[in-house]
Amino acid sequence: MEATPTLSTAHWTVGEVAVLTRVSIRTLHHYDDIGLLCPQERTDAGYRLYGPADLARLYRILTYRDLGFPLAEISRLLNASGDAEVAALRTQAALLREQLDRTRIRLEQVQAFLRSAERGEGVQLMTNDDIKQVFGDFDPEQYEPEVQQRWGDTDAYRQSKARTARYTKADWEAVRAEMDAISAAYVALIDAGTPPDSPAAQQVAARHHAHIHSRYYDAPPAMMRGLAQMWVQDERFTRNIDTARAGLAAYQSAAVIAWADAQDAT
Repeated sequence: MEATPTLSTAHWTVGEVAVLTRVSIRTLHHYDDIGLLCPQERTDAGYRLYGPADLARLYRILTYRDLGFPLAEISRLLNASGDAEVAALRTQAALLREQLDRTRIRLEQVQAFLRSAERGEGVQLMTNDDIKQVFGDFDPEQYEPEVQQRWGDTDAYRQSKARTARYTKADWEAVRAEMDAISAAYVALIDAGTPPDSPAAQQVAARHHAHIHSRYYDAPPAMMRGLAQMWVQDERFTRNIDTARAGLAAYQSAAVIAWADAQDAT
């Protein structure tokens, strides 16, 4: 019977590392192939041998992966200066705090739905007072005539009208909470000095696209690029977006355009 590998061993084979770390052999091979984790030594037959420094690097890789960093960004951080690593961790900490806040909001919504269901209450459609309560000073209806004129004949407009016509107050509260969370994530990135074309900002831009795509209408990269341009070209949108933070409209516009360009390039 094969003995379980222990940390007293000077070097470990790929199979032993897989047992110790619960990372598949296939994943370890992939990390080697892309230059993320290349073992220090090899046997005469060419088999990988991992040393203590390799396992320490693997631990950092797994930690960053669990935090949501893409592999390309992990590779850059492991080879960057300490200051760059600290800045990236600060950004990720801000995003995790925002994600925690978003989870709390969703939990509150689920609990509200549960209480309503337990009381046997039906679905409540939104009144004008409900709209004001959810959207505050921003009234989406004020743009409706212009929206109809510019996009009334498009599939996106018809799709959006069909979806939102079914939304209840709880639905709109969820929509607003999602968008507030996305804005908060952008603000955290701005405050951390993270470029809008960075992997972290691209993750938020992808969430932004998913929000629009799921809540309103199918939004291919070209449409997202057009929306992003409108956020900075139309001062009304810029002014409304920048209420959360000065410069937010320009930042999220740049992030979404970078995301759209990346999608077109794949």
